[in-house]
Amino acid sequence: MPEFSAREMMIIAAARALRDEHNCFVGIGVPSVAANLARRLYNPSLMLIYESGCIGAKPTRLPLSIGDSELSDTSMTVVSVPEIFNYWLQGGKVDVGFLGAAQIDRYGNLNSTVIGDYDHPTVRLPGAGGAPDIAAFAKEVFVVLDQSVRSFVPELGFVTSVGHFAHGRTRHEWGLPGGGPTQVITNLGILVPNEGELELRWIHPSVELKDVRQHTGWDLKISPDLACTSEPEEWELKELRRLEER
Repeated sequence: MPEFSAREMMIIAAARALRDEHNCFVGIGVPSVAANLARRLYNPSLMLIYESGCIGAKPTRLPLSIGDSELSDTSMTVVSVPEIFNYWLQGGKVDVGFLGAAQIDRYGNLNSTVIGDYDHPTVRLPGAGGAPDIAAFAKEVFVVLDQSVRSFVPELGFVTSVGHFAHGRTRHEWGLPGGGPTQVITNLGILVPNEGELELRWIHPSVELKDVRQHTGWDLKISPDLACTSEPEEWELKELRRLEER
């Protein structure tokens, strides 16, 4: 088998998750890499939607931001930002929202706002952008991020995007119609919710269970049906590396 990095395994696993989806509201960064890889390798009809208003984007290279002209130049159509959010997202027309974050807790809540006290933070992060709406209204949400005790924390100092249970209420009690996070894809494995709490369902090749536990800030649940992720094929790695070189 070809050699691959933990990051490459994470991106390919995330791209594979989009095999059967119709459309995807894409965040910038690793979610954009995975979504574009999915369209090239597994799902040519996958419709990529960016919050700048680009619908059906087919970029020939990875966009640098949601405002990259490569997105508007290759899209089926470009609409206003209010239309993207009011009609497409809040209208329940987005199948998958694909997000990254700085931190996540056991219930799939995400933090991309601040580390530490909000008024006097240790780190001020890029901020919410469209993530709260994506997490609230998409039919399901895929999250991708590196797994460590700094990113997988027992309690968030700030909840930017609601998962399955936050501040004593379920997402249903908060009035959020979307399905919330259904997969959390990391450099170590893939977690899925079980009664609202994330549990490890797949572990990546060459990763040991003790490694996953050591990189999680809470007592992680392990699925009784735990399985190993399939290793990347050479053709998958070749296309990923070609995509990131452009």
